[in-house]
Parts: sequence; structure tokens; C-alpha cells
Amino acid sequence: MTMPQRGFLRPHHVLALVLCVSATEDFDWTKNERTSFYYGTFPTGFSWGAGSSAYQTEGAWNVDGKGISIWDAFSHKKGKIFLNDTADSSCEGYYKFKDDIALMKDMKLNHYRFSISWPRILPTGLKSEKINEKGIKYYSDLINMLLDNKITPIVTLYHWDLPQVLHEKYGGWHNISMVNYFNDFANLCFERFGNRVKYWITFNNPWSIAVEGYETGEHAPGLKLKGTGAYKAAHHIIKAHAKVWHTYDMQWRSKQKGLVGISLTADWGEPVDISNQRDIEAAERYIQFYLGWFATPLFHGDYPQVMKDYIGRKSGQQGLGASRLPVFSPQEKSYIKGTCDFLGLGHFTTRYVTLKNYPSGAGDNYFSDRDLAELVDPQWPDPGSEWLYSVPWGFRRLLNFVKTQYGNPMIYVTENGVSEKMLCTDLCDDWRMKYFKDYINEMLKAIKDGVNVKGYTAWSLLDSFEWDEGFSERFGLYYVDFRNKNKPRYPKASVHYYKRIISSNGFPNQREVESWKRKAVETCSSSNQLLAADPLIGHMEMVTEIVVPTVCTLCILISAVFFMFLLRRRR
Repeated sequence: MTMPQRGFLRPHHVLALVLCVSATEDFDWTKNERTSFYYGTFPTGFSWGAGSSAYQTEGAWNVDGKGISIWDAFSHKKGKIFLNDTADSSCEGYYKFKDDIALMKDMKLNHYRFSISWPRILPTGLKSEKINEKGIKYYSDLINMLLDNKITPIVTLYHWDLPQVLHEKYGGWHNISMVNYFNDFANLCFERFGNRVKYWITFNNPWSIAVEGYETGEHAPGLKLKGTGAYKAAHHIIKAHAKVWHTYDMQWRSKQKGLVGISLTADWGEPVDISNQRDIEAAERYIQFYLGWFATPLFHGDYPQVMKDYIGRKSGQQGLGASRLPVFSPQEKSYIKGTCDFLGLGHFTTRYVTLKNYPSGAGDNYFSDRDLAELVDPQWPDPGSEWLYSVPWGFRRLLNFVKTQYGNPMIYVTENGVSEKMLCTDLCDDWRMKYFKDYINEMLKAIKDGVNVKGYTAWSLLDSFEWDEGFSERFGLYYVDFRNKNKPRYPKASVHYYKRIISSNGFPNQREVESWKRKAVETCSSSNQLLAADPLIGHMEMVTEIVVPTVCTLCILISAVFFMFLLRRRR
């Protein structure tokens, strides 16, 4: 095992919708069944989809009355994003959504998850100041076209793009006033779109918003408030979520009959030694500081006891008069508890976890508060992002953990996938086909275990802007040529593979499943496997065949020139 570089978790994780139930049972940490591939199909009515977010794909950053977001401001600062990339144009999804819906229809997706840009609808963040009707029309047209094509919209209200004005005036999520401002924005969305949208997600991965935005500073708004920043931001996010849920419950639910939830990220944490109680406790701490930080208040009314104990003790050792972890009043606990009609659960990867004591005062922060070390098995595949190792059995473990902690809730996986990191992208993405095959199969095993999983969403539909990594990592089923101003989309082999899973509703038998990869690879092999930029390719309509690239040598030449450029810069 080796130590991963930590504090670099990314947010493109598996997301799951979960009905809130308060009952819990003990999770059996000693039972880790790693069984062979299971051939079978999903229950009738299982829902298949793909996802995206506004800032990562829309582009049009200052068009048609849109205000500036904290990610617009952050990415425009030199040195914040790899190669100083920005999402100013990205996939141009603002202009190409009709083409993208045609791709979804060709894949026969049941649902599509996307987010609404707060500053595109409210440029200053405040409903009382200005409503941008052009932004409203864009999302209304998108929703209508999805429904016209029998694709269910699952809409995220906050996928990290806070209006910059709210950060400059109030300090963003560090200020309690965000609770009311976010509620006003959500209420406007319910008013304008709620007659057609029945699945609402308040926040995408608040762990990353809090830790990477307000503790490590890797993400917008880039604050480095060690030991307090993440906890304070998370406290306000939880309160904002609860307020929005109550607003929908009181004002809209009876008319619109929709559901409101939240999407939480959770890597799995496996004890290094499942017979060692200290390792088991460290692994559970890892999960509680990660998923439980947000899920436990929403399901049970308060932070996990282990968080209160550890942060409180370390705060006392620092000589602080109160814990760095904020406290919910009795009234707030009852107000927050049960405010999720479904829970979004994000998951991509797994870590081994063991005890590691961090003495108080030695740089107190979220990571050292946990008293644990994370390790990875060097044999785990890692095709792309430095943090993302393919560990399919961890997915089944996580789903069973959610089942025991929260009373076997109804789950829709809404984000799962894998990246690649290379200058010349191979359209025959066999690693992605294997990732989907193995992770989806572990989800099927979890259903056999009794976990109530109802749907799955692949992350992501398109290659897009990957936050501080810029365009250097690609999660898409469809390759996007960012060098071409028309941003054409090219299907990778995984598109064809995922379509087979969808049409078969699972894995019917070994012979058929083995033929899927062979047929997908044949398709991309006939296209010379590598994509090379073609400046003559213009606007693309629906693509069912991989576009034939012809300039592999050009791709190699570009790579060589790029590395020479890097070497010169170092000198």
C-alpha cells in the first residue's frame, strides 16, 4: 500500500437519491465478500441516466445577462487552474443543448441530471434586485425538450457556482445570510420550473464546497481557513438545505408533487485490518467525517457523535473555549431532521484506513481532526485522476453501509464514472468500459443484498471543465474537441457499451456481455482509435458513429511540442 496525495478529492462522484428513514442497524465491518461477477438484470423500471453541471459545461459565462460566479472569478486568476484554463466557453452547452439531448435520446437515457446556474438566473444573487428572464428561458427550454424526448430532468440547485457578488459582500457560505438568499433562489426555481421538475437536489457535494473552498483553498472561493473554515461553511449549508426543504414542503409539494434532497459525496473507507478494532474505528471515523458530517444531521438531527467528540477534544487541547465544530440548538435539530425526500450519494473510489494520531496544535485542520491515515493498494488501477483508483467492491460496501445507517432508503445512483488523463485521447476507452461494468455489477450485487437501488447515472455525459484540473482530465462518455470553436462531440466506445447495459437492463449472460466490449472496440478501431483535431469539422448533429480521425501523427507531434514547451518553462 502507498499513501495517496490527500486533500485532492474531486467531486465527480457517484450520486444517489435516497428516501430518508431514521432507523439504523450496525454495519458488519468484518464481512467483506468479494465475489465473482454476477450475471443478472436489474428490477423492472430501473432508471438509467447521465449527468453534468452548469459551470463545467455551459460556457456563455457573461452572455444574455448572466452574472459572475465565484468560479468565473477564481478561474480568471492566474495559477489557480491547471494551464490557466477557464470554463468561459467549455462545451458551449448553453448553445448546444438540443444536440446533447439528441445524444441522450440515442442512448435511450431515462433521466438527465444537470444544474441551474444561480447567477444566470439572479445575476447579483438576490431575487429582490434582478431576475434574468433570458436565463429562465434557457432552463425552461432545456426542461421542455428533455420531457418532449421522455427524459426525466433531475435538477441540482447549487453545483458550486455562487454569485460572486454574494462572496464579495457577505463572505459566501461563511455568512448565515446565505441561508435566506439561497432559499429565495430555490423558491424562484420551484415557481418557474416546479410544474415540470419533480426531482430537486439542493447541494452537490457540500463536502467539497466546505473543505476545498474554505479550508484548503483549492476550489473557489479559494479561502484557507484551517480548522474552522470547512465546519462553519458546512453548518450554513445544512441550514440552507433544511430551509429550502421546508419551503418546498409548505408551499409547493401539494401542487407539484415533487421531491427535494441533497447529494453527498462518499468514498468508501476500508479498515487495513478488519480484525483490528482500532482500524475499524478509524475507517468508521473516515466515513462519518465524510458522509456522516452531512447525512447524520439530515437523518438524525445532529452531527455524528465521533465528530463532536474528536473536534471538541482537540479544540479543548488547543485552549479554545468552545469546539471548532458549531452546535445546533434543540430547535434547529428538530427543524433539520428528516429534511430529505432523497439523498444524493457521490462515490468514485476507496481508501484503506488505519489509526494515526495527530497531536493537537500541529496544524489543526479537518484532516488532522480525524486521527487517521489513508492508504491505497498500488495494484489498484488508476487510469486518470490521481485520487481515483478503481475499487469496485468498495461501492457495494458503501451501499450496504447507507442501508444500515439510514434504514434501507430508496437509492438512485446519480454520479459514477472514471477519467483519463492523456494528451491524445483513445476513443477505445476500455478502462472506462471495465469501470462501468464492474461498478454497476457491484451495485447489482447490493440490490441482491437487499439495498433498495432504483436507478443509476453515469458521470459524465460529456468531457468538461474539471475544476482546478482544467481540461486535463476527461470523464465524458463523449469526447469534446475543446480546440474546435464548435466543440464537436465524438462518442467513445463506452457510449456503445453503456447503451448495451441500458438496453439489456443489466448483464443477462456471459456470452452476450463479452460480445459488448468486442463490438464497441470494433467500432472505435475502425476509426483508427485516436482522435486528432480536424479544423474542418463544424457543427455536429446527433452522432451515432465515431468520427474517423486521420491525423494520429499530428497528435504525437502536438504532444512532443507540448513537452518541449514545459521543459523550456522549467529552465
